[in-house]
Amino acid sequence: MAAPLDLDQLQSFCAIADCGSFTEAARRVNKTQSAVSMQIKRLEERLEESLLSRDGRTVSLTERGEALYALARRMLRINAEIIDQFSDGDLQGSIRFGVPDDYAVRLLPVILSSFQRTHPKIVVDVRCQPSEELLEGMATGKYDLIVFTQGTNHEYGELFRRERMFWVASHGGQALSTDPLPIAGGLKCCWKENAIEALNRIGRDYRIAYTSSNAMAIASAVLTDLAVGFLPESALQPGMRIIAEDRNLPRLRDAEIAIMRASHAYGSIYDALANHIIAAMGNLDGQDHLPDSISANAIAAE
Repeated sequence: MAAPLDLDQLQSFCAIADCGSFTEAARRVNKTQSAVSMQIKRLEERLEESLLSRDGRTVSLTERGEALYALARRMLRINAEIIDQFSDGDLQGSIRFGVPDDYAVRLLPVILSSFQRTHPKIVVDVRCQPSEELLEGMATGKYDLIVFTQGTNHEYGELFRRERMFWVASHGGQALSTDPLPIAGGLKCCWKENAIEALNRIGRDYRIAYTSSNAMAIASAVLTDLAVGFLPESALQPGMRIIAEDRNLPRLRDAEIAIMRASHAYGSIYDALANHIIAAMGNLDGQDHLPDSISANAIAAE
């Protein structure tokens, strides 16, 4: 019978895969870089496979390494579940959580306040950033758990929600009637790429009138009639008018929302927050959850 794999080696392997660096991985697992290098050497010898590709300071997974990564994270999760099963006491600890600022206004007060009431001994430190910056932060060890919008990198995270994307404008504004169409979007934003691609597809003239990495600034540009925007259902705000599809604007791809954990973020406290977020955001689908000033009639109006 083959000897079982070393979970400590798998933990170091996953840490390297997450951050792409032996140095950073060693810091995360509280080992020296030489110790981590020796762990990976032994793991590769044990499996008789090359798991990591090294190109200067850049480290990436080989094809076999990618196959191991998914299985290794599953083993780490099961290990955490076993430990939790035999642990007594209330859940307690701290979680570094990142969320796109697009969702902050509507989701944070509802989701996190209710979570803190039901889990008073878990401290959640929250940072709001664009999705690209959240992914970068995850790679550099800033977060334990993030919610983010998937773009072209669908290999990241666990997709748990799709929702309709809407073109939006200010009530009574003139931006929608302006030619070329002024649009507002983020600096690194898959939604903006989607919107531009869709406008080009139908030959609609446009100009990038407002660009910011801050979601509130983008919303302000829409609400003050400086530009037309594009937002998913759960990021819509009072005062915004959903633009009907017959206004010569193309249908946008649905927004896809995913959750991602660091390789160490398994166990009861992380599961509690992840499950709470997924359940809460899952209850936001449908027009019944639109802000009061964005009614179902607005979808077909103007």
